[in-house]
Amino acid sequence: MSLAVILPAAGSSSRFGAARNKLVQMLADKPVIAHTLGGFLARQDVKQVVIAADDDSDVAREEHATWLELLKDQRVKRVPGGRSRAHSVLSALRAVDEGIEWVAVHDAARPLVSDAVIDATLELARKHGAAVPAMPVALTIKKAAGPLPAKAECTVPRHELFAMQTPQIARRTALLEAFERCPIPLDQVTDDMQLIELAGGEVWLAPGDERNLKITTQLDLKLAEMLVVKRGAD
Repeated sequence: MSLAVILPAAGSSSRFGAARNKLVQMLADKPVIAHTLGGFLARQDVKQVVIAADDDSDVAREEHATWLELLKDQRVKRVPGGRSRAHSVLSALRAVDEGIEWVAVHDAARPLVSDAVIDATLELARKHGAAVPAMPVALTIKKAAGPLPAKAECTVPRHELFAMQTPQIARRTALLEAFERCPIPLDQVTDDMQLIELAGGEVWLAPGDERNLKITTQLDLKLAEMLVVKRGAD
């Protein structure tokens, strides 16, 4: 098994509400993205990690020692980001070595993904071609024509709804072909495996983990800090 990991890291972090990009905010003793990258580099099946980030971004300029040391790993490659997430993923995907069969696209802002989640998703992808970790939607969902305030149109049954996590894993060649055949503008693609679906392929859902949170706000970062401390204590 050979696995390449794509970390799209070209976002602006506008919702985080801080002067610096959320990916270089300190989480315990190192930047958020150092936790993410380090977790994948610790795996023997990861043969390459491609980071999509602009040269003038906070991520590219970060001078933290741990982050710089990880970037020296020969498996790490950096490419320019794109104007949307999908454009960044495509830029990185084109840089993946052709000899690598499987590609995992992972949110750089999910620093606490476990090997168990990665393993389960990879195993399901090998069986069915593409897989995503997911969590059942626990909240009641109502449909409305936003923005709020707005009139509720209906309540959506939640027993068939699942929230997507990452890494999202597919064959490299299948994902490349899906990008080439994408029938909608890449700016409208909100999920990496959505491309596989649009190309007519199957996407299976693996069990996710509530600790595999995505840091979007400063409250998310505080929660991640609590989880890191708890993991260290365990």
